[in-house]
Amino acid sequence: MSGDYTQEYVDVDGARIGVQIYPEPAGPPGAPVVLIWPAMGVRARYYRPFAAALRDAGLAVIVADLRGTGESTPAPSRACRYGYQEMAADIGAVLDALKPRLDGRARLLLGHSLGGQVAVLHQALHDDGRVDGLALVAVGLPWWRRYPGLRGWGVLPYTQAIAATARLLGVWPGWGFGGRQAAGVIRDWAHTARTGRFPALDGVDAEAAVRRIRTPVLAVSVDDDQYTPHETLDHLCEKLTAATVTRHRYTVAEAGAPLDHFTWVRASVPLAARIAAFAGTLPRR
Repeated sequence: MSGDYTQEYVDVDGARIGVQIYPEPAGPPGAPVVLIWPAMGVRARYYRPFAAALRDAGLAVIVADLRGTGESTPAPSRACRYGYQEMAADIGAVLDALKPRLDGRARLLLGHSLGGQVAVLHQALHDDGRVDGLALVAVGLPWWRRYPGLRGWGVLPYTQAIAATARLLGVWPGWGFGGRQAAGVIRDWAHTARTGRFPALDGVDAEAAVRRIRTPVLAVSVDDDQYTPHETLDHLCEKLTAATVTRHRYTVAEAGAPLDHFTWVRASVPLAARIAAFAGTLPRR
């Protein structure tokens, strides 16, 4: 038990997913629940300020560690064979394990960066009504052609060099980017950067599946995001053709503080209020 949350675990296919359960917010019981999936290499505990802001806004909060990061296993190594397919399935396993806590409550799945890509794929491939809303914060398909100016010409070789290194070594050591990662995760991420498309997963056309998502979406890009600028989230939103998408840009003026791909977490009170308002529009179970 941390001072902020209770640490629990969910076993799935030889992996163990760490899950942080925060205390219920003040107010009537049965508040909407937001389940947060982090960015690549970012531990769940990094989101404690964001979790506090969401709770103050009236939401129950649960944060999971991505497979291979923080409290979740296995630690990335040459023996790991997982990628986006397994990480998307992890979300379903956690939702199933948390079912007693979630029954009767609106459920919002919130992803940051890689966690947002995985959340989209879960909704596309696995969701059967377990999630009522999807929030994407500082998420985007990092397709090199959608970066403003000349930046894309640096993104393409950078992402593909990381993929080549992971392929050669059998694991990405985390040299200056993303923390230590399984080669399959880097392979799938680099595919999105090279092609602007999700890879096929277990023979399924993920692009077509994404176009069928009907879950309401709140899509938030962040000012001065060095990894997923506004245009990359626009590109992802263009794929959500069947969903109702509420698009928002979280600005430095709104936050009242400097922002980037990570530091928005520490300046998230206005954003938390916006997310709580979106959660309030979701149907109650």
